Amino acid sequence: MFDPNRIPTTSAADAYERLGGASDAVSPLLVDVREPDEIVEVRPVGGVAMPLSAFMARYRELPTDRPLLMICRSGARSAQATAFLLGNGWSDVTNVAGGILSWMQAGLPTRRGELDPGEGDLPS
Repeated sequence: MFDPNRIPTTSAADAYERLGGASDAVSPLLVDVREPDEIVEVRPVGGVAMPLSAFMARYRELPTDRPLLMICRSGARSAQATAFLLGNGWSDVTNVAGGILSWMQAGLPTRRGELDPGEGDLPS
């Protein structure tokens, strides 16, 4: 049973490594729960956008058969989303500690500006 006091957490560097598929049979999906204006400002390359303001209406769109890495600005909102998903049937969800701030501090790839068509969309 999920313990809401123990949120699975990983570093930005480890999350990025996992996204490369080095150790996972199924590559994780990076889910950015920040708001659209924050995502336009700076975002991790390859993430999908699901703002927390729309999360409750859309969370069922997230795959249950694929690891999810949740990210926000500093790790607080994504920790909430991680706890919610784990408490509602998802089994492999991990919060990215420090969020996009840690991602940038680690020198990991980011994009800025308006999203390209299809960028940030959930895979079909």
